[in-house]
Amino acid sequence: MSDSLVTTEFDADTSIATMTFNRPAALNAISVPMAEAFLAEAQALKDRSGLRCIVLTGSGRAFMAGGDIASMTGSPEQAGKAVSAILGAVNPAILLLRSMDAPVIAVVKGVAAGAGLSLALMADLVIAQEDTKFLLAYNGIGAIPDCGGSWFLAHKIGAGRAAELMLLGRTLSATEARDWGMITESVPEADFEKRVTEITRNVANGPTRAFGAFRRLTDGACGDQLAAQLEAEKEAFLELTRTGDFAEGVAAFLAKRPPEFHGS
Repeated sequence: MSDSLVTTEFDADTSIATMTFNRPAALNAISVPMAEAFLAEAQALKDRSGLRCIVLTGSGRAFMAGGDIASMTGSPEQAGKAVSAILGAVNPAILLLRSMDAPVIAVVKGVAAGAGLSLALMADLVIAQEDTKFLLAYNGIGAIPDCGGSWFLAHKIGAGRAAELMLLGRTLSATEARDWGMITESVPEADFEKRVTEITRNVANGPTRAFGAFRRLTDGACGDQLAAQLEAEKEAFLELTRTGDFAEGVAAFLAKRPPEFHGS
């Protein structure tokens, strides 16, 4: 595995590109450099000829444990600058991937939390190892879902269940996530790699341009456009970085203690 924070390998025989978040020591928590690498890889894929399927996955034990909370410490201005830089790269990358014809398949194991959950849900299909955990985690830091999380959750599982995840801080097993309609399949570890290969090759052999047209139609049928929602999320998150609850949530997360929120 390369030392790059995000790597992409293209298999010309199958026409499948595998994009890997590569910060395993931090459970692939997305930092500013990693977000910028993600955008660069998405831009490169946009120009890739013969591309028929994109696999999105994480190296090591997790898909992604969320954002790099350590970068959001300090003054509200410093926290806002970090959030703005991360979302300023991730949001365009999401829009690029959603604009392509090639379907995106998230291959998830370990944990998909916060931004990691949002990026998994951004995919057309989500294949998870059955011991994977899914959670929003934003309630723990006094923030809101970003990276399209509010949009994808509302349209995939509905506002009611999205509120349950946010307000109650629920963690879902892969089986529960499948039953909720959040993911496509929950697969035992012993069968995981084989099943991923079956699904990705089946999708790569399908009518790629029709798949792309279908995604654009379903995105359009969902009401508010994704680009506008991503911008609204960014503005809401930046506003929350100036609150006392956000500062307390970040401090508590880094100190590994329960937060004490005051609604301010």
